[in-house]
Amino acid sequence: MFLVKVLPLFAFLLLPSAVLGQGTWKPQNNVEFVIGSAAGTGTDVVARMIQRLWRETRTLDVSTSVMNKPGGGGAVSWAYLSQHAGDPHYLLVTSYNIVGGHITGRSKLTYTNFTPISLLSSEYIAYSVRKDSPIKNATELVDLLRKDPASVSVGISSTRGGANHIALAAFMKAARVDHKKLKVVVFNSGGESMVALLGGHVDFMVASGSAIFTGTTSGAVRPLAFAAPKRVGGPFASVPTLTELGFPVMADNWRIVIAAKDLTPPQIAFWDQAFAKLAASEEWQNELDAKNLSNNYLNSADTTKFLRAQYGEVKEILTELGLARSPKK
Repeated sequence: MFLVKVLPLFAFLLLPSAVLGQGTWKPQNNVEFVIGSAAGTGTDVVARMIQRLWRETRTLDVSTSVMNKPGGGGAVSWAYLSQHAGDPHYLLVTSYNIVGGHITGRSKLTYTNFTPISLLSSEYIAYSVRKDSPIKNATELVDLLRKDPASVSVGISSTRGGANHIALAAFMKAARVDHKKLKVVVFNSGGESMVALLGGHVDFMVASGSAIFTGTTSGAVRPLAFAAPKRVGGPFASVPTLTELGFPVMADNWRIVIAAKDLTPPQIAFWDQAFAKLAASEEWQNELDAKNLSNNYLNSADTTKFLRAQYGEVKEILTELGLARSPKK
């Protein structure tokens, strides 16, 4: 009796969505990638990689464009995306700040105000100085900061409470340095942090590997350590991890794609298929390998679960750091 009831239901669930009345969908207009930071930053690089590969493989039958909306640690771009509810032609590549910005009270918007589409990749965070810095290694940096936390200035992007700030605070906590006394300068992007570092306006910077890649390969920047579980490859192969140096800290900055709220199941299904195909391609993996990024693909449903878990973890960390606030109304 039980099997007689279950089998028809199971067969029903296997029917194509068109049969179930949901239909199918594909983009009809230009697809716009929205970026909450300046050109050349980590999220911008990922978006332009996707755009180029989709163009080369003709994944879409429509054009694509990239719109940079920097400001507020991503808040400007989230506000822009929120104006396009129900329109699946807008995809925003964002990062850690989508949860951190809400927890710190900088934005009333967080992942629950949008449609999570895909977790794509992540990269570990480094602590770097310019090539002629008198600070030779991470241990010397810690010694200076223990004596006087305000004696050395640090550049981060793109906001307090973001991935780079949390990575800085986690390192300082492990090193027994009072992070609240640090001289922290916040920039709009890793590129701006780099300019400040090379210009001598800050003594070291905290940023993802992509932000220091060019500076490292040119010899202008010297990474002291990565907050990674093992050594990062490529031009960073000789850079030790914090764990190797006695500071068991791991911190990464993930890249996710979100869309406006109120997308239909067929619209979500289309983007699920498009990003699953991208993540499984050899071309995408080669791009990630070249930039020392990890392939952490998740579909829409699993990305939503991931963000829910991240929100809880980040809130706990930011509360401990005294940075959790009530969101703006």
